[in-house]
Amino acid sequence: MAFTEVEIAEHTATIEEILWSRHRPPLHIRELMREGQRFTDQSIEFFYVRPAFGRPGTFIEEPIAKVQYVRSRGVWRLYWQRADLKWHGYQPCPEAESLAAALNVINQDACNCFFG
Repeated sequence: MAFTEVEIAEHTATIEEILWSRHRPPLHIRELMREGQRFTDQSIEFFYVRPAFGRPGTFIEEPIAKVQYVRSRGVWRLYWQRADLKWHGYQPCPEAESLAAALNVINQDACNCFFG
């Protein structure tokens, strides 16, 4: 079952408070680079939108992380995108008990998988 509109609103507020308030691009480059998230079914993907190198006027999405809610177990799974462009479970902490806890793991980025 996909997220409800109420859940999306709650999750968006949590994401803003915990993730984007700490990782938003600086003011002087915000017209070129911005943050974003995409809700798909039970997943949320986090990314930056930035200019493509060597292609003026073209913008690309740069993935940061993905979380997936497992409603039957009430846990959030964390993923990072490797060089093969596939999402892989984040092994230091594959699951979190809440979206806030998952976002805190992404913020800490102990293995430099999310923000490099």
